[in-house]
Amino acid sequence: MPYLKLKDANHITIGSKQTLKAIETGVALEVLIAKDADLKVTVKIAEKCKEKNVPVIYVDSMKKLGKACGIEVGAATVAITKA
Repeated sequence: MPYLKLKDANHITIGSKQTLKAIETGVALEVLIAKDADLKVTVKIAEKCKEKNVPVIYVDSMKKLGKACGIEVGAATVAITKA
């Protein structure tokens, strides 16, 4: 289950801006993208992941992704990072 990866991760970044920054700076190990998130947000992140060879996992919902991160609101994207 992809959500369990977040509990095992030492470091994560939550949200599209922080995720994009993590990908661009090379600290993102893996990115989770919610299928129900706005495509304007997720397409750019998915393209950047492909460009930088960062694995992408698609999850069912923003609400579940946010909850897995320990926040009360939904999250469109989350990056598991090195630091």
